[in-house]
Amino acid sequence: MIFTQPTHYFIVSGHAEGYSSLNAFDQALLESGVGDTNLVRMSSILPPSCQRIERIALPYGALVPVAYADMTSSVPGEVIASAVAVGIPADPELPGLIMEHHGVGTLEEIEAQVREMAVQGMAYRNREIREVVSIGAEHVVEKHGAAFAGIVLWKL
Repeated sequence: MIFTQPTHYFIVSGHAEGYSSLNAFDQALLESGVGDTNLVRMSSILPPSCQRIERIALPYGALVPVAYADMTSSVPGEVIASAVAVGIPADPELPGLIMEHHGVGTLEEIEAQVREMAVQGMAYRNREIREVVSIGAEHVVEKHGAAFAGIVLWKL
């Protein structure tokens, strides 16, 4: 079994300019602290009792489960943003819900939208929310830009 149920999570974000859109995305990953790992994109459930920690140094090349949003653009002057939010349930025996959002717009707009998405998703599940945690990144494109935000799941 490659993955076990994560016990902890941390939030990351970054933005960058690059030689190409892919280079900008790669540099945004480096800025966020996950650029030298192999991200495994996952769907959006935070395991029950998963505890938030400060960002940790991940082993080079590690397979890292992460729910993330990313946005790249090659339109000079365009404002782009990516954000993630997690709805933490009041009952620690229940899972939380991670939402991702990206687009053309300010971080304030994109983050407000993703926070509301988390609230609505928890409401669909009839789960009382203890708190909503979010993070995001905004970038004004010069040539090729990227914005990245993620919730990394990890087992300590």
